[in-house]
Amino acid sequence: MIIFIDSMRFTLIISSLLVLVLNVQAQKITVSGIAIDKETREPLPFASIGIKGKSIGTITNLQGEFDFHIPNEYRNEILVISMLGYVNYEAPVWSLPENPTFELSKSTTVLNEVVVTDSLSGGDILRIALNKIDMNYPMKPFMMEGFYRDVKKVASTNISLLEAAVKIYDEDYAEPRNKYKLRERVRLVEVRKSLGYESRFTAYFDQDNLLEDLLLHNNIRYRQIEAREEMYNAMTRQADSYYNGHEIYVIAHTKDYLLKIFVDKQDYSIIHLEFETGSSNELVGKKKKLVSKFAGLKKSIDFRQVEGKMYLSFMSITSKVTWHDAKTDEVKFETELFQQLLINEIKPNTSERIGGTEKMRNYGLQYQDLPYNKAFWDNYNVIKDTPLDKKILEDLEKAGPLQKQFEGY
Repeated sequence: MIIFIDSMRFTLIISSLLVLVLNVQAQKITVSGIAIDKETREPLPFASIGIKGKSIGTITNLQGEFDFHIPNEYRNEILVISMLGYVNYEAPVWSLPENPTFELSKSTTVLNEVVVTDSLSGGDILRIALNKIDMNYPMKPFMMEGFYRDVKKVASTNISLLEAAVKIYDEDYAEPRNKYKLRERVRLVEVRKSLGYESRFTAYFDQDNLLEDLLLHNNIRYRQIEAREEMYNAMTRQADSYYNGHEIYVIAHTKDYLLKIFVDKQDYSIIHLEFETGSSNELVGKKKKLVSKFAGLKKSIDFRQVEGKMYLSFMSITSKVTWHDAKTDEVKFETELFQQLLINEIKPNTSERIGGTEKMRNYGLQYQDLPYNKAFWDNYNVIKDTPLDKKILEDLEKAGPLQKQFEGY
C-alpha cells in the first residue's frame, strides 16, 4: 500500500483533507472524503465527484461522504467536486492531503439571489430545453456502467436490500414511440442481495424488474414532460442557481404536484429534475383481503456532461403504497420502495453492445442472483453507507450477518 501525502497548503475555496490509497492489485487509487458547506458545516448530499475531462464519477451520500475508486493512471488528473449552488473544487489527485473534509463555498450568484433579469418566462425556458434535447443529449450509441440499489420497507422496518453492478446500453436519445417501453439494454454484471427477499411481506411489492421501472422514470429520455401550452403556462421562474461554473435557470410547476427543472443558461440542457406528488385514492393492486392505494412518489434525476453531451448521472426514487382492508378501507400498513441508480462510468460513441443473451430478464432481480464476488465489490464505485444504511443493515441482519447472506449462507 502506498500513501500519497501532500506537503503543500492550498488556499482554495474548498479546503480539504484527504487520504489516497493505491490498491496495487486492482491498480486503483481510492479517494475518500466528506463534503460540507463552509459556513453552516452541514454535509452536502449527492454532490458529484469526478475527474475533469474523464467519464468516471461518483456522488456523496446523505452525510456528504464518498469513496471514489479511480484508475492509477489518473493520479495526475484533476479531481472535481460539483454541487448545485456552489463553486467547483478542483485539485490534482496526487496533491490531496490526509483526513477528509472538503469545505464548499456557495457561489456569489446564489448568495445574491439572482432573479429574473431577462424576458424569458418559465414556459419559454422549458419549451427551448425540450426542443434542444436532440442537440444536448447523445444521438449516437453509448454504454454506461452503474450501481443500483433498492430497499423495501414495511411500516418502519426494512425487510430487504438488493445491490447490483450493471451495464446499460442505448442507441440514442431519440424520442421513442412508446414512452413506457424500455429502450435501454441492461446487463447484470454482479448482484448481491439479502435474505430479506424471503420475507412474506415482499409479496406486497411489485415482482417485476424494478431496475427497468426506474429507468423508465427518466423524463428526459422518454419525453414524459408534456410539451403543450397548458404545461408551459404553468411553469414559473424561480431564483437562478449556479452549477459547474455556469448560471442555471430554475423553473417549477407547483400546482397539484411539484416539478422543478434546472436548465443551463448556455445551451439549455436540463441538468437536474425533481418531482414530488402526494397520495391519492388510486387503486394500485390487490393481495388476499387487502387492496393497495398510491401514497406518494418523490424522485430526483441528475445529468452530467461528457464530451459535449449530457448523460444520466444519478436517479433516486421513493414510492409509497398503503394497504387497506378491502371491506372496511382501514389502513393496515404502508410499504415503501427506495431505489437509487448511480452511473459511475460513461462510454460515448461506443462499439460495445449488449446482446440478446446478455440482457437481464424482465422479472425481479432477486431471482437473477449471481455468486457473491467480494473482490469485485471492494473496488467498485458505490454510494457509501450512511448511519441510515446501518439501520437498514440492523433490520436485515436479524436474519443473520449480511456478509453471510450475500455469500449465500
